[in-house]
Amino acid sequence: MSYEAAIHAQAIELDRLSLEMTAAAGTGHPTSSMSIGHLVTTLMFSAMRWSPDYPNYPTSDRLVLSEGHAVPVVYAAMASLGVVVGTEDDRRKLELDDLNTLREWGSVLDGHPNPMEGVDFFDAATGSLGQGLSVAAGVAKAARLDSNDRRVFCIIGDGEAREGQVSEALDFIMDHKLSNVLPIFNCNEYGQADRVSAQQTPERLGDKLRAAGFEVIDIDGHAPDQIKDAFDRFAAISADENATPIAVVARTVKGWGAPSIQGGGWHGKPPTGDALQNALSELSERRVELTSALTGTDQFTIDPPIEAAAPTEPTADMPLLSDAMKSMDMEHVLHSGKFATRRAYGVALRVLGGINDNVVVLDADVSNSTFSESFTKEAAQADRFVECKIAEQNMVSVGVGMSAGGKVPFCSTFAKFMNRAYDQIEMAMNSGANIKLVGSHAGITLAADGPSQMSLPDVAWFRSLSTVTDHRGNPGCYVLQPADAYAAYALTGVMAEYEGMCYMRTLRAETELLYSDDHVFNLGGFETLAEGRDVVLAASGYMVHEGNRAVELLDKAGVSATLLDMYSIPFDTDKLLDIVAANGGFVVSLEDNYGGGLGSAIADALMETGDGFELSQMFVKRIPKSARTPEQMPEMCGLRAEDVVTRVMNLLGVAV
Repeated sequence: MSYEAAIHAQAIELDRLSLEMTAAAGTGHPTSSMSIGHLVTTLMFSAMRWSPDYPNYPTSDRLVLSEGHAVPVVYAAMASLGVVVGTEDDRRKLELDDLNTLREWGSVLDGHPNPMEGVDFFDAATGSLGQGLSVAAGVAKAARLDSNDRRVFCIIGDGEAREGQVSEALDFIMDHKLSNVLPIFNCNEYGQADRVSAQQTPERLGDKLRAAGFEVIDIDGHAPDQIKDAFDRFAAISADENATPIAVVARTVKGWGAPSIQGGGWHGKPPTGDALQNALSELSERRVELTSALTGTDQFTIDPPIEAAAPTEPTADMPLLSDAMKSMDMEHVLHSGKFATRRAYGVALRVLGGINDNVVVLDADVSNSTFSESFTKEAAQADRFVECKIAEQNMVSVGVGMSAGGKVPFCSTFAKFMNRAYDQIEMAMNSGANIKLVGSHAGITLAADGPSQMSLPDVAWFRSLSTVTDHRGNPGCYVLQPADAYAAYALTGVMAEYEGMCYMRTLRAETELLYSDDHVFNLGGFETLAEGRDVVLAASGYMVHEGNRAVELLDKAGVSATLLDMYSIPFDTDKLLDIVAANGGFVVSLEDNYGGGLGSAIADALMETGDGFELSQMFVKRIPKSARTPEQMPEMCGLRAEDVVTRVMNLLGVAV
């Protein structure tokens, strides 16, 4: 019984620390932490193969705490084990005294798990409920690709299990036979406001998991022997790709060991004063009751991870687009003078797969439209294509997990459907994920499919992330809108080389080729396509082509216009301001999406100078509808070249 008593003793100690650190902070979730105390103890002190000195070692077993608000008990375990925390310049072992800094501004102990704040024991920022199991599945999938036998454990709350993304993740685990990830459902019966629904009881969750195809192990989440047996069973099958994945349903008590703070009303409310002392006394009594057989020789053994292989590096630079197309017997397409940016993206993926073994491609059942399926044309890299089906939120979070596993994930779907994963994308940024998001069929030129398929607010939302500095000192996200195939191909390669998050919009419509192999595209750059002196047309994506026509029409009207292809947000502000100043201070922004995007970014840049610049923004100002051809959409939305000419004349005060 010594092992069982030792687990009880250690779990109770972690529960005590959880109570004290949240009381010191005046904030936090001790009762949720106490419900997983035995699970965390068994994992971190016994079941996991890892090293407290190297918590993010590439082959270490991983713990993803989807129920992120319960993190105090994990911090308590880390301090008890002396886990190394901090940034590269300041690495040290976490100590018990550090627990009193929970949630302080200068502390590594954030309110919810976040690897970028100095605790790289975690793979991703969690706490926005429902996302952790997808992350865990991504880590497990990356491990499988690397023939790495690491095991991935994920703790999910029972109330959290209501989130649809959890079901998406369970389906993904079954689809990809990820027996190396273990979902652990913490069934403590309470959410924040009340008891969980009958749909989230242990019995109903078990039925759902079995219906999904899992082997379900139902345990008392405070019984060390049952927990150990479940984890041993998982360890026995985790390396077998043909084994049935296992899920654990753990029946727990919120506020276990301290009856005075159990039940409803204590979620996120640390007891203080007499209430704290009463809870601590109750825990002490429980310790005496459960650990009478504990001897001085009882100890835990943590198995270290296996030695990691050296990371792979790209084997070559990307070839020129014309050379790549020739090698794929597609050179004739370039000779036609038109090529869709989504197709060029597919060519780039196919090339990248051959020169960078870390590139993986994820899609949500539209790979024959996004052209990410091109990646699979090379048999040697086909296993690095990950079909996620119609589950965009899960796809993004799986990408976050694969990034944590050392991969460079490209996640593709229709730009409209990328909107469904905005929360997951923001959490990816918070996690420091090296993830690339590509939305095809962007903007109004989708035409016939109508507004339900058009992504129109996406630029404004992603642009908001570009205004944030990430943990590496770079923009939180680069927003890329290539106007032609050369730009799309080159920018895909640039994204692969960059460590950080990027979002690229591609078009369904076949668009005219504007560039050649000689052009270089960089994050933060833009291209001058025509040089004038009277006004600047700053366009993005499809609107670059309308801008091109407008330049010709304006020239016939005696107006000399500069045309800029603003393919990146953020962009080189100083360079832009110089060009606008050289054009009389007049600029018209052109974009085929709702407002708040490129035009707003330019407005911010102009405003900060305090100079007398004049900006007129042209974007989609009505809810569009279907039309038969892409060319009809600018007319519908007042964005034709002719409309641009009218706007320029009005701006310059010239009679039309």
